[in-house]
Amino acid sequence: MTRMPQGSAEPATPEAIRAGDPEALKAVVDAYLLQVFRAARGAGLRADLAEDVVQETFTAFFEAAPRFEGRSRVRTFLFGILYRKISEARRDRARERANDPIDEVMESRFDADGSWSRPPLPADRVLRRREVLRALEECLDASPSRQRFAFHLREVEGLSTEEICKILEVSVTNLGVMLYRLRNRTRECLESKDVEA
Repeated sequence: MTRMPQGSAEPATPEAIRAGDPEALKAVVDAYLLQVFRAARGAGLRADLAEDVVQETFTAFFEAAPRFEGRSRVRTFLFGILYRKISEARRDRARERANDPIDEVMESRFDADGSWSRPPLPADRVLRRREVLRALEECLDASPSRQRFAFHLREVEGLSTEEICKILEVSVTNLGVMLYRLRNRTRECLESKDVEA
């Protein structure tokens, strides 16, 4: 294996790299792996994506090694490959995001340190919430449809009293009575199911 002279910043000679000398290629990886990874992270890639990009960078370097002429430093050559791989990763990620926003949803749940930005509810609370929602749906399903629709417009859609009255063609007083009756009926129904209203 041919190495650069002592004191040179290069880990291996262009000839050794072109020849695919395992020791020369290992020396390049040893010398630049951490720098390439830090550069990928510095470009804003998450650690897992940065690892993938670094792996692709060195794979591309090994494939291009027979064509390495040494006109630039090895590090410059590697960072050129890295730049292209980062661009490819970003394009791929943009395409994935356009098709599947789950990455954004997951990233929004964690802060920069990898801690929960908004911790998930404990399992017992999730289960309890589902039970309450199921009971509420059953109680609302048993209510007169006009009352249930008025409730939906008010509580779910957030419409004003005036808008609901126009839609249902009722007076403000009639709407108030409808919602009052629905709330009382729903409370009684939930209490009969041992759910606190």
